[in-house]
Amino acid sequence: MLLGVNIDHVATLRNARGGKEPDVIQAAYICEQNGATSITTHLREDRRHIKDEDVRTLINTISTKLNLEMAMADDIQKIALEIKPHSICLVPEKRQEVTTEGGLDVAGQLKKVTEFIRPLLESGIVVSLFIDPEKNQVEASAKTGAQFIEMHTGSYSEAYGTSNEETEFQKLKNASELAQKLGLRVNAGHGLNYENVHRMHEIHGLYELNIGHSIISRAVFTGLPEAVRKMAEMIR
Repeated sequence: MLLGVNIDHVATLRNARGGKEPDVIQAAYICEQNGATSITTHLREDRRHIKDEDVRTLINTISTKLNLEMAMADDIQKIALEIKPHSICLVPEKRQEVTTEGGLDVAGQLKKVTEFIRPLLESGIVVSLFIDPEKNQVEASAKTGAQFIEMHTGSYSEAYGTSNEETEFQKLKNASELAQKLGLRVNAGHGLNYENVHRMHEIHGLYELNIGHSIISRAVFTGLPEAVRKMAEMIR
């Protein structure tokens, strides 16, 4: 498995004071130097952490791949088509949420999702859909033309160490198996940390894990290079 590091919370800390520190571009460089195979950022509609200038600079400075998380918003789509990141991950977004609360309802808006991602695919951008590990969502995702799904691992992460862990884990495993049978590649992320990530090795064919909050949290105490190296070691 590969490791994509989400650097949104470096920007959150920077924006708390309104200055330039910590530098998200430097953070991306450190992540790359210590095992990250891609850099993920979520350009939210309210720009609460990552800003337009951040993604424009990152696309020209990182040596790995930029994965741009985005909602189905025309202005964000326009930016993606302009800067052409390696990949985008389409996610649901609500202004009042602290973090992404669940997967995209592809099954309930199949036509809208398909039409929204078409110009992104035509421009050569790899498209992933962030979905809950549910059969109908996987099947709908396969109909859109997207090359990847990213399984929302939040429920598994919350259930880890409880009686519900195995139930939630099996949902991920079953969804991944179905997706691959339907020709989709599979990523995963949300809530994964240094305690629960090891079980991702039990899911055959996972391509990349996108992890941010846990790595940045550990970095407060151990430094960013160590935090990224440790996670990279655990998933490889």
